[in-house]
Amino acid sequence: MQRAALLEAARTLLSEGGTEALTFPALAERTGLARSSVYEYFRSRAAVVEELCAVDFPVWAAEVEAAMERADGPEAKIEAYVRRQLALVGDRRHRAVVAISAGELDSGAREKIRAAHGGLIAMVVEALATLGHEQPRLSAVLLQGVVDAAVRRIELGAAEDPERITEAAVAMALRGVRG
Repeated sequence: MQRAALLEAARTLLSEGGTEALTFPALAERTGLARSSVYEYFRSRAAVVEELCAVDFPVWAAEVEAAMERADGPEAKIEAYVRRQLALVGDRRHRAVVAISAGELDSGAREKIRAAHGGLIAMVVEALATLGHEQPRLSAVLLQGVVDAAVRRIELGAAEDPERITEAAVAMALRGVRG
């Protein structure tokens, strides 16, 4: 119960103020716990980050996977892959993961984020292989680069409307996967 409250507070802090806002005093204040109690649950800020990734990333990935499963055909799956990720940008779980990814983390936390992203990328490899890409894994990594750039653009509050960014990313992705 307390662990869940601490994770929820961490999500809020990260989405409101980025990694700098995620401190043990702030977690304690948000949850009404003593700072020493926070250390009973997490040994470090990196441990909070690792647990957030372990809890939130699979949920996020499952939403992307479900959108892809509903799509008919490889191009539609790729479109769903891009659209669902960009639709999740406003979700606090996503905002926390983006804030986490931008921060300075220890190697263990970075490796967990890399592994989680690898799982996300693996979802689209089959669709790219079906479309005839000789190196579908490389194509998937590059496709994710387009998604990541669009995510950053939306997160920064760019001059363009998020919907226009999404449409541009989808168009670029689909043109790219068609060769």
